[in-house]
Amino acid sequence: MQYKIEDGFPYYIELAGDSDYVQLFKAKAYQTVLADLTEAQSTYRYASGKWSIKQVIGHMTDHERILIYRALRFSRNDHTPLPGYDQDVLVDHSRFDDIPLTELLEDLENVRNASLSFIRLLSPEQLQRYGQADKYEFTVADYLRATIGHEIHHLEVLKLKYLR
Repeated sequence: MQYKIEDGFPYYIELAGDSDYVQLFKAKAYQTVLADLTEAQSTYRYASGKWSIKQVIGHMTDHERILIYRALRFSRNDHTPLPGYDQDVLVDHSRFDDIPLTELLEDLENVRNASLSFIRLLSPEQLQRYGQADKYEFTVADYLRATIGHEIHHLEVLKLKYLR
């Protein structure tokens, strides 16, 4: 099935596909896409009301933190439904545009390394445990795929609309 961005998590899971998501986490695709980005470029917005590149990077980092937290809870058999979050509120109340690009990229790298550390410790059984966040009930493995799919989505948007 071909999902659309409006479908949320199923779209992100589909973007990650059947690939080895551990390898996708390790690949750190964001490093290649953002490697030559300058501080001056990082505040660019392709249209009025759209996020700057810095805000996209900060959002990607926030989102990974949140999804890995969900995966942690569910992997430990905590079935307490978790609330969703409003990405625009988080970005609007951040100070991403005031933080040097190098620090935002370092934060993303640190979060990714922490995610990898967590993922490596999961058993096959833990990967199949499930939980509900927002309106979605998925396995831990699905949440990990959604994390990578979310990254893939935003890196494509950056390449197509910001970094041409």
